[in-house]
Amino acid sequence: MTFAVPNGKTGSDFSGIALREAPILVYIARRLAILFFSLLAACVVLFILLRLLPGDPANSLISVGADEAQIAAARRQVGSDLPLAQQFLQFITSLVRFDLGTSFVSRTPVLPEIMDRLAVTLPLTVLSFLLALVIALPLGILSAVKADRWYGAAISVVSQLGIAIPVFWVGILLVTLFAVNLRLFPSGGFPPRGWDTPVEALRTLFLPILTIAIVMSASLLRYVRSATQDVLGSDYLRTARALGSGFSEALVRHGIRNGAVPVMSILGIELATALLGAVVVERVFNLPGLGSMLLLAIEQRDYPNIQGVLFISTLLVLLIGFLADLGQRLVDPRLRESRGARS
Repeated sequence: MTFAVPNGKTGSDFSGIALREAPILVYIARRLAILFFSLLAACVVLFILLRLLPGDPANSLISVGADEAQIAAARRQVGSDLPLAQQFLQFITSLVRFDLGTSFVSRTPVLPEIMDRLAVTLPLTVLSFLLALVIALPLGILSAVKADRWYGAAISVVSQLGIAIPVFWVGILLVTLFAVNLRLFPSGGFPPRGWDTPVEALRTLFLPILTIAIVMSASLLRYVRSATQDVLGSDYLRTARALGSGFSEALVRHGIRNGAVPVMSILGIELATALLGAVVVERVFNLPGLGSMLLLAIEQRDYPNIQGVLFISTLLVLLIGFLADLGQRLVDPRLRESRGARS
């Protein structure tokens, strides 16, 4: 039984749409709940690990030879004189308000400082990831399709070498070649005016971006090659060829989308790895990003900066995982069914 609606659709039409959308909506709600509890668990671990570090956080506020009154005042200022349960409650309450505290060293709020640093780290991570995709996707497909040719095998060998090379060593090689010998790009640093001078900012980030992209694309290329090989041996590709489709047409129309499903989950891992790997690259190229902020905070025992950077990094990694999983279900129609949404 149906009923008329103003735009010409029937009640059964809307029921069908609702039934098709319900599984993915339930899945998104479930994944958001998992994201929330994962972040809460990470906050608990972060709180415990920081309290296990030797020494009192108040020590960073006092000078050598401070008396008992000065030590007690410093402990009250940082809250280390409170019981651990009360400290944890204050910690969680502040995070809910997105208040990451005030730096012990610079006496400035932590969150604005992190936002300034993210203006370097996020472009570095995203642009490196995109460049790695541009390198890995065509070369991975080519190495699988032309595995019997010498250049297909050569691409695979080079990718294996790229995985074995440490990222800091790649950075040093690129600096030696392009900055020291050819003098085409700066060896490090970031423009004082930041993104107000975008050309100079991008020129400064070129070598760090290339460094991360080379290492990331070597790893990503292997997954693309493996997924393409699975597609080449699939029944649906052979059926498409038997029905008259050319090899390239069958691969593009039927193979790439199916091969993208397993690669999607790897993309999320690679993007999260690039974000965390920026710590090393920023150190090599002396960039004022999130990684250099964390290392400086550890050297100075600046606990608010440490916990702020780790919290934001954890949040970004969890969000990347959530979006990658959601994207995988949007790409594969089978995962949008009821059974896929419950997995």
